[in-house]
Amino acid sequence: MKYKKYLSNGIKVSEVGFGAWQLGIDSGWKTISEKDSEAMICTALDNGINFFDTAPNYGNGTSESRLGNVFKNIDRSKIVINTKFGRLDNGTVDFDSKHIISSIEKSLSRLNIDYLDSVIIHSPPIELLDGNKNDHYEILEKLQDQGKIIAYGASIDFYDEIKILLDTTNAKVLQPLFNILHQDAKKAFALTKQNNVAVIAKIPLDSGWLTGKYDSNSHFTGVRSRWTQEEKLQRSKLVDRVKEIVGEKQSLVASALSFCTSFEEVSTVIPGAISKQQLIHNIEAMRNPIAESTRNELVSFYENEVEKLNLPW
Repeated sequence: MKYKKYLSNGIKVSEVGFGAWQLGIDSGWKTISEKDSEAMICTALDNGINFFDTAPNYGNGTSESRLGNVFKNIDRSKIVINTKFGRLDNGTVDFDSKHIISSIEKSLSRLNIDYLDSVIIHSPPIELLDGNKNDHYEILEKLQDQGKIIAYGASIDFYDEIKILLDTTNAKVLQPLFNILHQDAKKAFALTKQNNVAVIAKIPLDSGWLTGKYDSNSHFTGVRSRWTQEEKLQRSKLVDRVKEIVGEKQSLVASALSFCTSFEEVSTVIPGAISKQQLIHNIEAMRNPIAESTRNELVSFYENEVEKLNLPW
């Protein structure tokens, strides 16, 4: 496992992180049992993963609780934990700043820890990103002063959003949608580097498309049922183009994950996994990083063929 810088004064994080959405009960994924959940977390730890990403709304708090059941028995200083605010443990979406403190206190309790490495506002509307017009960031900085959190930021996807946040706050963590087919966040990488901001690349496998297992005939349930037939056909054609560029020397998964981490500004990538086997497969895929020439070709492919399509996530 390779490790990269996250926060200025913190430990380095594994370039493959553990996205814990799937641990939550009824989170839109096939539900994982308590036993299998614990086995997955322990497998991650045993294979060098030390970065864990969760949120209060992942299974109404159960993702955090399942992580906490394991975390209470390990050295806190060896792991890095990111959770979120705005999509609450009761299933509601409420970004009112009056909920920040209680949300974070509940997360700390469920996770069995006394501080969070980072807290990010969970996909907020753009008007909430201006630190000159909202008191959220003042509250988060007070929590920093109290030692409850080390850093804060937001889960936002596009350059314009990121620029507003970084221009008006002391945010040090971003979690954008970033993968071969969604590269708008890359436009902000110069800003993140300049401001010492960590980047967590979410949805690196494009919700499974960049594993190669889906095509225009695939049938989806749950959160993946959002795509229309036209969108599935479009995505399938784009994945075929990616396969042409990558060639046969490397798996599509390895190309997709290492594409993200090949950018020095990206601290970690959080692919979803619903089994130990998938988790290990993601880790092993990173042992064969993408060639710089292939990465550059994929950037050109996005700029020339994909960006204009405005693909939905």
